[in-house]
Amino acid sequence: MFRHFHQSSLRAGRKWAIALTMLTMSLCGIASPASAQAAYPFKPVTLVVPGPPGGITDQLGRLVAARLTSHFGIKVIVDNRPGAGGNVASEIVARAEPDGYTILLGTQGTMATNQYLYKALRFDPAKDFVAVHGLMSVPNILVVNSHLPYQSVKELVTFAKAHPGKLTVSSAGNGTGTHLAAELFQAQAGVKFVHIPYKGSAPSINDLLGGQVDMTFDYPASTLAQVQAGKLRALAVTGPTRLPLLPQVPTIAEGGYPDAQSTSWIGLFFPARTSTPIIKTWQDQVGRVLQDGAAIEAISKMGGMPLPLSGERFASFVQAERIKWKATIERSGATID
Repeated sequence: MFRHFHQSSLRAGRKWAIALTMLTMSLCGIASPASAQAAYPFKPVTLVVPGPPGGITDQLGRLVAARLTSHFGIKVIVDNRPGAGGNVASEIVARAEPDGYTILLGTQGTMATNQYLYKALRFDPAKDFVAVHGLMSVPNILVVNSHLPYQSVKELVTFAKAHPGKLTVSSAGNGTGTHLAAELFQAQAGVKFVHIPYKGSAPSINDLLGGQVDMTFDYPASTLAQVQAGKLRALAVTGPTRLPLLPQVPTIAEGGYPDAQSTSWIGLFFPARTSTPIIKTWQDQVGRVLQDGAAIEAISKMGGMPLPLSGERFASFVQAERIKWKATIERSGATID
């Protein structure tokens, strides 16, 4: 009888043990999504870059990816997706799952101007993305051939007003930042140049050096070496402050045209509906990157300055850029397709 009772007790104990194990597994299963979310990121994040390897956008993307990977434990993989002025990359991210594992290195073009330059986009920059954090802003430099007589913006404008349509301005192509900066300046200064678009900055600068065109509004990466060599003369920087690499060159505002201020900029954007905790994680980590001395120095060498805006401040900045460039594009009639 005792043996029967003992065996019954063992069987009952086994049943309770099995039931307890199943209950524990069930509770663990219920808790796993929250645990996974708390452990974000638990797999690599893809940073989609709207340009080929080697350019400034790619260089900045790889800088940020390396810093986040090595210092903050966020494994970031750069995925270059050039094409259609950045629209290819933007569409990929717009359609991605909003789970925090796909993020766009957005630019002034992809987020503020392309929607007014291209007849149809298959994404909405304002509705399909959430602005996470600014990274870098890059001013244009108004440069002329060193053989021309103009020593200041004032002298250039005086001649242009006396000879409308006489001066030529080159750009890296229709709708590029180099083109739109020139259009904005003309509107604010009340002058008219003849626009000569090229397929990239290199041929534009080459013809400027050769005297085939009179001026351009290009980036430090394209103009700095020629200015330092005395082959081009820098009249103004279009950013809000003087460029550390050219401290002697005044800003466009100092030249008398504060409303002609412009920069090309780069920042991070998640697909819309990405959760707030994930966005906050990136804002905190990127904010620290932009305070790192080595990162600041690397950005300076690219001819840029950190753009330490996040959240609503960055979103407001992007919206203001859309308004400004929409008016400039409509006034100029610029189009790409």
